[in-house]
Amino acid sequence: MEQKTINARTRTETGKGAAKRLRATGRLPAVMYDSTGKATLVDINTAEFAKLYHLITESTLIDVKLDGTKDIIAFVKDVQYNIITDTVGHVDFYEVDPAKHLRTKIPVRLTGSPAGVRLGGVLENGVSEIEVECFPKDLPPRVVVDVSALELNHSIHVKDIKLADGVKLLSDPHQTVATLKYFRADSAAAAAPAAGEAAPAAAEAAPAKAAPAK
Repeated sequence: MEQKTINARTRTETGKGAAKRLRATGRLPAVMYDSTGKATLVDINTAEFAKLYHLITESTLIDVKLDGTKDIIAFVKDVQYNIITDTVGHVDFYEVDPAKHLRTKIPVRLTGSPAGVRLGGVLENGVSEIEVECFPKDLPPRVVVDVSALELNHSIHVKDIKLADGVKLLSDPHQTVATLKYFRADSAAAAAPAAGEAAPAAAEAAPAKAAPAK
């Protein structure tokens, strides 16, 4: 399980004015939602979250240390990001119960280079993530699929992915993860007309011009 840590503290003030004052002090307004939907207002250090933000995905579990006394395991479910100022304005956390199964999607990453690429094969990516169910402690940060042994005109499917014990696959097992297709360069060349053939065709299509009167 890939898990990061961030410090948070509870807050009571709400509204745009309060949020603006909070950001001016280097803090970000945030909300922590539990499994029942109950919301707890919190704030976090802006610089601390900025470092974390570029290292996490939707499947990264975060240890939120609330007020220095309580540890909450949570996901970052939503971030209000301003692309103009390149800043984060608000964060939503979703608490998970360590004793209960959770369902989430984890990214799929391909590694290796199929030998068939040198024989004219083209590697095509399939699904970029799969859905799984497991206890939070067993959640993998990602699935890495080695495509080195992939042969021409063969595919790797979701059902071929090896998951750790305790992790149940929920995605369609027949979905394609990667395919090595055979690409014939001569077929592509044949589909396009040769430069020498295009000129006569164009000449035949063009109407003859009348000779100028003398």
